[in-house]
Amino acid sequence: MKTIRWGIIGCGTVTEHKSGPAFQQVNQSSLTAVMRRDGEKAKDYAERHGVPRWYDRAEDLILDEEVDAVYIATPPSSHMKYTKMAAEAGKPVYVEKPMARNAEECRTMIEACEKNDVPLFVAYYRRSLPRFLKVKELIEKGRIGDIRFLTIQHTKKPVQKQEDGTWPWRVLPEESGGGLLYDVGSHTLDLFDFLLGPLIEIKGAADNLAGTHPAEDTVSASWKFENGAVGNGVWNFSSYRNGDTNRIVGSRGEITFSTFGDESVKLMTEPGEESFYIEHPTHIQYYHIQSIVNELLGKGSCPSTGKSAIRTNELMGKMVKNYYFS
Repeated sequence: MKTIRWGIIGCGTVTEHKSGPAFQQVNQSSLTAVMRRDGEKAKDYAERHGVPRWYDRAEDLILDEEVDAVYIATPPSSHMKYTKMAAEAGKPVYVEKPMARNAEECRTMIEACEKNDVPLFVAYYRRSLPRFLKVKELIEKGRIGDIRFLTIQHTKKPVQKQEDGTWPWRVLPEESGGGLLYDVGSHTLDLFDFLLGPLIEIKGAADNLAGTHPAEDTVSASWKFENGAVGNGVWNFSSYRNGDTNRIVGSRGEITFSTFGDESVKLMTEPGEESFYIEHPTHIQYYHIQSIVNELLGKGSCPSTGKSAIRTNELMGKMVKNYYFS
């Protein structure tokens, strides 16, 4: 039985709990090496997580003969660079979301992987979580009838500066591609692309109402799906509270759920309300990483690839274009 041996580029905060341990827990997977530009931090991570090797240069990890596949968990500004390096070394790539800073970089990544005949996966792991697969099941079984419209509302308290007085990369467009819409809002956009099919029309408006960090903090958008359903959403990242609610309304009922909270999925139909509480795994990327390993071993497929993830970057670009290029 073959085991996929992983190397992580950028073993920072996101890998501590959400993803890193899962590589060691899913079937036929192991974590062989980690890399961080600060070698001492890479060494510390390796020792704490029981990883055999660590590096302070990405190229050394990529060229390690005992690394079969590469997980890129750096800020989006370096996703394209490291994806090309891994692809040219003939190694499958799993990259954090957003896939890149813009759709042009996404296309370059896809082309590099296709040229070198390696798969490209993206960490839109909600496509693999049982809670959201339940939403998809309810829709596909016709529990709410034909889809008419959906709404998204996502609020978050303002981002604070770091201890050194600088802004986190998540609100620096040169690093992230935009603001928190790109970092966290992209999860919901990708999820609806997965649940209801491609969006064929979208219009958006964006602004920085709080005027603190450099990126947009408020975005609104309206769109139409290929099946005729319409939708609208608003994201505000300078609010008094954190919260998000998604509502899908059909001809026979509606489904309400949260992208980031742990509330139950609620189904409302004429006979009454049903609730479905489905707990997330301890390491939230577990099921997604298992789907990638399965595909690499020829036993299944991962639901989030470069070609599906680029659509989210294209959508976000249209939603915030007026703010950055007016």
